[in-house]
Amino acid sequence: MFAQAAHAFDPFVVRDIRVEGVQRTEPGTVFGYLPLRVGETLTEEKAAAAVRALYATGFFTDVRLEAEGDVLVVAVEERPAIGVIELSGTKEFDRDTVLRGMRDVGVAESRIYDRAALERAEQELKRQYLARGLYGVQVTSTVTPLERNRVAIAIAVDEGQVARIADVRIVGNEAFSDRVLRNELKLSTPTWFSWYTKNDQYSRERLAGDLEALRSFYLNRGYLEFNIDSTQVSITPDRREIVVTINITEGQQFRVSGFTFGGELLGREEELGKLVQLKAGDVFSGERLSATTKAITDRLGELGYAFANVNAVPQIDRDKRTADFTLLVDPGRRVYVRRINISGNTRTRDEVVRREFRQFEGAWYDAERIRLSRQRVNRLGYFKSAEIATQPVPDAPDQVDVNMAVEERPTGAFLIGAGVSSTEKLILTGSISQQNFLGTGKSLDLSVNTSRVFRTITLSQTDPYFTRDGISRSFDLYTRLFDASRLALGDYRIRTTGAGVRFGIPYTEFDRISFGVVAENTELDLGPTAPTRFVNYVNSFGRSSTGLIGTIGWSRDTRDNALAPTRGRLQSASVEATFPVADLRYWRASYAHQWFVPIGRDYTLALNGDVGFGRGFAGRDYPLFKNFYAGGIGTVRGYSPFSLGPKDTDGRPTGGNIRVVGSAEFVFPFPGTGNDRTLRSFVFFDAGNVFTTQDFVDGRESGFSISDLRYSTGIGMNWLSPFGPLKLSLGFPLRSRPGDRTQRIQFQIGTGF
Repeated sequence: MFAQAAHAFDPFVVRDIRVEGVQRTEPGTVFGYLPLRVGETLTEEKAAAAVRALYATGFFTDVRLEAEGDVLVVAVEERPAIGVIELSGTKEFDRDTVLRGMRDVGVAESRIYDRAALERAEQELKRQYLARGLYGVQVTSTVTPLERNRVAIAIAVDEGQVARIADVRIVGNEAFSDRVLRNELKLSTPTWFSWYTKNDQYSRERLAGDLEALRSFYLNRGYLEFNIDSTQVSITPDRREIVVTINITEGQQFRVSGFTFGGELLGREEELGKLVQLKAGDVFSGERLSATTKAITDRLGELGYAFANVNAVPQIDRDKRTADFTLLVDPGRRVYVRRINISGNTRTRDEVVRREFRQFEGAWYDAERIRLSRQRVNRLGYFKSAEIATQPVPDAPDQVDVNMAVEERPTGAFLIGAGVSSTEKLILTGSISQQNFLGTGKSLDLSVNTSRVFRTITLSQTDPYFTRDGISRSFDLYTRLFDASRLALGDYRIRTTGAGVRFGIPYTEFDRISFGVVAENTELDLGPTAPTRFVNYVNSFGRSSTGLIGTIGWSRDTRDNALAPTRGRLQSASVEATFPVADLRYWRASYAHQWFVPIGRDYTLALNGDVGFGRGFAGRDYPLFKNFYAGGIGTVRGYSPFSLGPKDTDGRPTGGNIRVVGSAEFVFPFPGTGNDRTLRSFVFFDAGNVFTTQDFVDGRESGFSISDLRYSTGIGMNWLSPFGPLKLSLGFPLRSRPGDRTQRIQFQIGTGF
C-alpha cells in the first residue's frame, strides 16, 4: 500500500507542503495530523509514517504523497459524510431513542461514514430488540450516494413477532414441586395480564434475577449447599417460542447448631448476642442470617462505627446435617460526620431538607439518626425518593460525609372525587393545593367546589417551621354552602363562613400537639318543606349562629411512607369547644387510628378506626349543622354518601352527634404485576354508622347500639398513576335495612402538577 501511496524518491529537504483533494476537511487539520514539518528531511520511512497517520484519522479513503521538486504534495480523497438517516419499521422504540443509540457507536448525521460503525449500529439495534424478546428481527441498511460527497443511510427494520416463553423447566428439584418454585420466578408462560408485566418475554436480566430468587428460596429453607448447575435457553426454529431450562442440585437441609463471636466486640458480646435471630436447632435461613449481620452492623453504626463489617463463617457437619457459625466482627474506626451534602432538590430549598435531619455535622456518626433523618424527609411528601450514602473523607480516616440524593415529585395536586349509582347523578368535588409552595416547605391549599350539593371556597396556608424549633402555624379562611335538597335530605341549606389560626408543637420525633381558635358564622335557609327538626331549631335559636371555637389536638405518625405505607401507625385526637362569648354552646371530640401491618414481603393489613362524639352544654342543644355523617368512600363503602344514621319522619338522613366507623383492608399486589407498589389491590370490610342522643322531632333519647351498625365488603384498587392517585372500590352492603341507600361503585382520582 505504501509503495503505491508514496512513490520511491531520494530523500530531500521539504521547503513547502501543499494539500490537495480536501473539501470539508480544513487543510490545518491535515497539517495537524501530518508528522512532518517544513525544513525536515523526507525519507521513505517518514513518508510511510505520514501515510499511516493520515489513514488512522478515518477521514480519508486514499492518501498519496508526491514530490514536486522540494515541495511535498499531500493528495487525499475524503470519506463521504452522512447526509441523512432514515428509519422505517421501528415500532418498539421511538426514533430519537434509536438515533441516540446509533450516535453512541459513531453513526449520526454530519459524521464521517464508516461501514464498520454502521455494522456495529445494526448489531446494537438487533441486541436491543433481542432484549425485548423479538428474536425474529431483521435489520437491513441501504447506503445511497448523494451530491457533495455525502451518503444517505436507510435502515429498514422488520421487527417480527415477540417470542413468548412456552415453558420454564426446573430439573433436579425433589423437596419442592415445580409449581412452588415457578411462583418464585418472574419469567412465566403467558397469562391474561402479560401485556402489562411482559413476564412472558425472556431477558438475561430477568433470568439472572430469577436465579437469585431461586437461590434465596432454598437458602432460606436450610439448603446451604444448593447450587444452580446450568441454564439453557432454546428457541424454536420459527423464533416464536422460548424454553428455559434450569438445572439445580438441592443438597441437604441443615440446621443451626450454634453461634460464636470473634473479632473486636468492644465489650458488647452479650448485647450483640441478643441481636442473633437464629437459635440452635432452627432450620438455617439465609434471610435471617443476613438480618442478624445487618442488625449487628446497624448497632455498631449507632455507636459511630460507620464502616463496621460482620462476616458469618460456617462450619458444616454433613453427617449431622448441622452448621455452626462464627460471627467475625470488625467495627473499624469510629468516625464523625464532617459534612452533610444534599443533591437533587432543584425546586426545594436546601434548608427545607436539612431541618429534617437528626444527624448533625461535627457529631459522631449515628446510623439510627441517619435512618430517622431519611424517614422524616420521605414523610414530607415532596420527593419520589430520598437516598443516603456515606462517603469516607480522603486523608481523614475518622471522618465521613453524608450525601443525600433526592428526586423531586410534583407537590401540587388537583383532586377530583366522584360517586356513581343508578339512582343519583355524577357528583364531583375538586381542590387545588401546593404542599411545597415555591420550594419553601410551606403549603397553600385552595378548595373550590361547585357541585350541586357542596359549594365551598377554602383557603389554607401552613408554615411547618414557623419557629426554628418546628412549631407550625396555619391560617384558614372558608365559606361553605350545603344544599341538602340535592341529596333528598330535606329542604334546607347551610352556609358557614369562618376564619381561624392553628399552631402545632412537636414534642417527640413522632408526636405533635396542636391548638387554635376559629371564629365562625352559620346561617340556615329553610324552604317551605324543611324538616321539622330544623324548623324547631330556628324557632329556638334563630337562623344565624356565631361561635368562637377553641381546638386542641394530638397526632402521632410512625408510618414508613406517607403515600403507600406498609408499616407503622397514624393516630390523631382532637377536641373542639366554644367559648362563652357567642351564641353556640357545644363541644365535640374525635379520635382516628390507622395501623399498617406488613404480612410477608408483598402484603399489608391496614386497619382503620374513627370515632366522634359531640354534645351541647349550658342549656343549649348540640347544633344540627355540626352533626356527623357516614356512608360512602372514606367511611362505609357500598352506601351512598351521608345516607347512614338516624332519619326523620320523611325518611331523610339527619346525621348525629355520634359516629363510629371502622375498616380492615388486606392489600396485595395487583395480579400479574409482581411487587409493584404503585398498583395495589385490596379487599375490605367496613363497619359503622351515625347515632344521636337526642331526636329533635319527638325528644326521644336513642344513642349508640351495636345492632344498628352497617357493614359492607368488597374489592378495590389503588393506583399511583401518572395522572395522580386513583382509588376505586366496588362495595356490597351487608345487613341493609329498609330505607338504606346503596352505591356500589365509588372512585377518587387526582392529578399532580
